[in-house]
Amino acid sequence: MPARRIHLVRHGEVHNPDRILYGRIPGFRLSERGQRMAALAADHLADGAAARPVVRLVASPLERAQQSAEPWADRFGLDVRTEHRIIEPTNEFEGKTFEASGALRHPSAWPLLRNPFRPSWGEPYRAIAHRVVAAMEDAWSELDESADDGDVVMVSHQSPIWIVHRHLAGEPLWHDPRRRRCQLSSITSLERRGDAFVEVGYAEPAAEVDAIDAGAV
Repeated sequence: MPARRIHLVRHGEVHNPDRILYGRIPGFRLSERGQRMAALAADHLADGAAARPVVRLVASPLERAQQSAEPWADRFGLDVRTEHRIIEPTNEFEGKTFEASGALRHPSAWPLLRNPFRPSWGEPYRAIAHRVVAAMEDAWSELDESADDGDVVMVSHQSPIWIVHRHLAGEPLWHDPRRRRCQLSSITSLERRGDAFVEVGYAEPAAEVDAIDAGAV
């Protein structure tokens, strides 16, 4: 049996024609392309050379993550368990139509940009890393207790996945959001080695889909 892994999966494209930073706002669901992307991600680990034995499936409570988990549930015969600790972070720019990276053009936003290292416009990076890693630790402990031989899929969002990547790599958590390597429906794979998680793979099964990636905080 291959070594167990945890796969952090980003949701697919969201129907967001106005390019709103949707954050935790309810009602933002996958587009038709996003549904296709989610299916391609699940197919990537269900079939072929990259196939893995997935035995646990959890998802953020937001609609786009729950929808993106559905193909995984179908492919592997699993129930989707909601995990609030892998939700999108809070963000004061939520509901606006400009990205934080372009907020300098808006004087009203300047007070929110006073400390990009924390960041001052939303949930602290360190808090995001700690809650997601805690969810991963609990999922791993559950595997150990059950003795199930298989992987865990956690369907989440770009920011939490990228911040965990930087945290585990020992890199500064502050970053330019435009430079995140965490595309729609991407899969970031990790293994447990000793007392820590280590990233062992990254895949973009839906890269062929001409998607619009707008609205991530």
